[in-house]
Amino acid sequence: MNIADLSIKEIEGLFASDNVTEELVEACRNDKRAAAAKIIKRYERKQAEIARVKGMFRYEDEARTEGHSLIAGVDEAGRGPLAGPVSVAAVILPEGLILPRINDSKKLSEKVRNELYDEIMAKAVSVKQVFVDERTIDRVNILQATMNGMYEAIFALEPQPDKVLLDAVKLERLPMPSLSLIKGDAKSATIAAASIIAKVSRDRLMDEYDKQYPEYGFGEHKGYGTASHIAAIRKFGPCPIHRQSFEPIKSMVDEIEDLFGNK
Repeated sequence: MNIADLSIKEIEGLFASDNVTEELVEACRNDKRAAAAKIIKRYERKQAEIARVKGMFRYEDEARTEGHSLIAGVDEAGRGPLAGPVSVAAVILPEGLILPRINDSKKLSEKVRNELYDEIMAKAVSVKQVFVDERTIDRVNILQATMNGMYEAIFALEPQPDKVLLDAVKLERLPMPSLSLIKGDAKSATIAAASIIAKVSRDRLMDEYDKQYPEYGFGEHKGYGTASHIAAIRKFGPCPIHRQSFEPIKSMVDEIEDLFGNK
């Protein structure tokens, strides 16, 4: 291939096609034009990202070799905050789907999370997201509330999965096989997709709560225990979406109850 006879625009068109050959890549590498070198660098970055994402389907691929075809990933967002619900999502992705930039939601910028959220919602076989509210968290504890949400999200998927991949949590009452992975949102693309759906959904809800309770700054910290958030709680007291079983809110509520009780 005499690539020197092609314009940079024509070369870019070839690389934009689905038929990039080794001959084309090698010819472009030998091209002396700086623009050709940039095309190669972009192509190599793209290929490296595709390889990374394919590597995140290791556990899904293993499940398919076992005979499973509908593999759900499940994750949560918001176990640690002092306010608001825990958000849980379950996602089934189609076989062969490549989602560039997919990763643990905590490793992504808000902009990328939102873009991936839209892509997952558009391309997934099935998605279910649920909130478990702060009153339930206070009543049963955060781990049990999270597990309850995971069961609810999984059982609401349509079609039902025939295997489930979970981030760290083990669910003993599932009727289908499951696998719990430590740091699963960084190892499994399907769990990562669930982490993005859970995180974006919760962040958007906390933005709405920020309008309802502007004095706490929920839009900024999403309910986590930042210094400014704790200072606001001490100044204004807890609001209806604060988790009263979490410290330092629990001690503050106990102090108020003691004061009134002494009266």
